[in-house]
Amino acid sequence: MKQKIIALDAMGGDHGPVVTVPAAKMALNEISGLKLILVGDSALLMEALKANGLAADSRISIQHASEVVGMAEAPALALKKKKDSSMRVAINLVKEHKVQACVSAGNTGALMATSKFVLKTIKGISRPAICGMLPAITGQSYMLDLGANVECTPENLLEFAVMGSVLAQSVEGIDRPTVGLLNIGSEDMKGGDRIKKASQLIAATNLNYHGFVEGDDIYKGTVNVVVTDGFVGNVSLKTGEGLASLVKHVLQTEFKRNLFTKLLGFISLPVLNAVKKTLDPRQYNGASLLGLNGIVVKSHGGADTSSFLNAIKIASIEIENEVPQRISHEVESHLAKMITVK
Repeated sequence: MKQKIIALDAMGGDHGPVVTVPAAKMALNEISGLKLILVGDSALLMEALKANGLAADSRISIQHASEVVGMAEAPALALKKKKDSSMRVAINLVKEHKVQACVSAGNTGALMATSKFVLKTIKGISRPAICGMLPAITGQSYMLDLGANVECTPENLLEFAVMGSVLAQSVEGIDRPTVGLLNIGSEDMKGGDRIKKASQLIAATNLNYHGFVEGDDIYKGTVNVVVTDGFVGNVSLKTGEGLASLVKHVLQTEFKRNLFTKLLGFISLPVLNAVKKTLDPRQYNGASLLGLNGIVVKSHGGADTSSFLNAIKIASIEIENEVPQRISHEVESHLAKMITVK
């Protein structure tokens, strides 16, 4: 089993060490060959390690960082002013090859800006993208970009298609993942010039390109990878999360309406629990920042212990499958002859 060393931005997110340290304990128990470096205030982290029975565990260590990037802090300010933040130090460890991946629940904009500045992008990739896993009828699908790039060129969307395909292939073990380009219709004449040009570029590669897909195809699982710009991707993601919350609320309200519905709810409990598990966003937590010379996984800022654990697991899988190296190889074969690297 390949040894995996991951740096955790232990101070990031809404909860900091209250979540990250217990999640680290769970990860050490569940992932073979794992070592963790907690980055943040050493005094606070040592107290957290003691509270979780990890103070003497040789698989976990602390790297001190004196600053924390706030969740509402401007990315440019964080990049310029907070060079000793837990986020920056964790990413520096990836660059210095002291760890193989970094996981953070911190400020998304700051994480992307800092990661791109420190690690740089893979040759042939102009912009990194955020790729996440979503529930689908067929199991799960991957979608990118989820918010890093509000405006994208056709060439950017082509890059996203290549990177998303590599991630799905690596994580799911799919030989040739299907790729779809999100559009307002599946017909060739639908969409603007930018989308049509992107479709032509993707179709010219040897990716398993399905063509245009619509919003409902995301959760149908029509394709393994859904490609879109960061604006549409983020809106789609938040819409899906909101719909899942609505379904949960309606079910709870209706089953509590009277004694008869409560009885039906009790009888239906196994089915309801299965539905809850499928729609639980915690098991899909952990979005990959693809296109960088290193592995960086973004956890939801409000993640609980179980959610943050899942983000660590995703980082572990990407290490095992050498995702950045695979992307670099695929970029060279798919893109080098098709686009001019800026």
